[in-house]
Amino acid sequence: MNRLLLTLCYVLALSCTIFGQTGKLKAYIDQKTYYSPELGNYAEIQLQFVGHSLKYEPVEGGLRSKVAINIAAVNSANDTLVTDAYVLESPIMRDSIIEDFFDIIRFPLAQGNYTVHISLLDLVANTGEMRGEIEMQIPTYARTISVSDILIAEFANKTTEPTVFSKSGYDIIPRISNFYPTDLTSLPYYTELYNTDMLPDSLFAVRQRIISTTDSKEMVEFTRFTKMTAAPVVPLLRNVDISKLPSGSYRLELAILDRSNAEQGEAAYYYFERINEFEAFTNIDDIVLNPEFQSLITDDSVEYYLASLIPIARPAEVKNILDNIKIGNKENCRKHLQQFWIQTSGNNAFNAWVDYKKQVLLVEEMYGNNFQDGYETDRGRVYLQYGQPNQIITRETSPSEYPYEIWHYYKIKMYSNKRFVFYNPDLVNKGYRLLHSDMVGEQQNYRWPQALAKRNSSNINIDDPNDGNNSHYGGNALEDYNIAR
Repeated sequence: MNRLLLTLCYVLALSCTIFGQTGKLKAYIDQKTYYSPELGNYAEIQLQFVGHSLKYEPVEGGLRSKVAINIAAVNSANDTLVTDAYVLESPIMRDSIIEDFFDIIRFPLAQGNYTVHISLLDLVANTGEMRGEIEMQIPTYARTISVSDILIAEFANKTTEPTVFSKSGYDIIPRISNFYPTDLTSLPYYTELYNTDMLPDSLFAVRQRIISTTDSKEMVEFTRFTKMTAAPVVPLLRNVDISKLPSGSYRLELAILDRSNAEQGEAAYYYFERINEFEAFTNIDDIVLNPEFQSLITDDSVEYYLASLIPIARPAEVKNILDNIKIGNKENCRKHLQQFWIQTSGNNAFNAWVDYKKQVLLVEEMYGNNFQDGYETDRGRVYLQYGQPNQIITRETSPSEYPYEIWHYYKIKMYSNKRFVFYNPDLVNKGYRLLHSDMVGEQQNYRWPQALAKRNSSNINIDDPNDGNNSHYGGNALEDYNIAR
């Protein structure tokens, strides 16, 4: 397989799958699905290696790392369908310039649900294998009018020599992060449209929309219609100017329309976060306090309730919240609290605030302790950010493990079957910390069973994959974790 190694360095703020440990190899993973009339459905696994997390050896011209990659796709019947193993060499790095680098793996898969198991080993450091997994759903593209997954491009240039990054005449380096700060003003995307030749007309249109996931509002200024000519596979590469897109959570939506503007097949979606500090912000002096809204906030609690927004606020909003609390102007704190809910919930601002206030008081009662308010704790933050879990497994006593809780969410936004592991290593009342989660963007520690078992065997090396396999007497955590799925 021809693999072109390209480098890129940028600030990482990812909501994709990440696995690794502090001071060890770290990689970000994403997956896409496509279709070829010759090959059928196929999966694409995108890997981004964090350059500074690897060890390098001297070679002619600089430094180079080597990563052993093993991959296996397993279907729901637990049959291993695809395996691959190879050694990936990084580009040659300079001592003062260590950059991230990429690879893409493609393999055919029939329709169905799969778990893709990936293991990575830094061959230069040789400090222990890192393992991770991602869930994939392969749809039926054959003989159906459909849109492939949406690939966001970090770079897209015309192909001069085909490589693993080549698609329809372009070399596309994937952007695995779905976070777009102020300085990123464009959203270049690539997708493929399948079997449009099954339409009764040779012409069709692609509708592009950006929808706020907070209130389902269509950002009409970003809606576009592109006329296309039907074919078995139609590639589409477009760029969206998001310089004027306000801060928020959004989805990019692409749909196929026939000549009568009827939607054909299922639309494709890409979810992303936007922080735009250049957007016009309401002058705080112009905000008029709503007596009904403010009646639920006393002077001695306004800073508490403003700070309680941090678990659900965007980074730029968190900065404003902390700045206002530091200044200590209670009227301005009231205005910012009120304006937050107006911006996020519109006409439903008051009811949204009342509902959230109830949740804040609930997590205060359940998870607050002598040194943290409820919303500041890991369990309180997760509860406020994602809502009430569908299942909680609690083990307060164990002869071999620290007290722990496993929270199971059936659904978080577009993600299914996500779990959070909290533990109490200090054995202090309510002092639970987040140890591991398989939710994208959250702390992930795939040696968490060994960390729990350190209560029984303090000499366990949690970095050693062969040490502490959860076999200690009385250990139930891994079994509980597997039940919660």
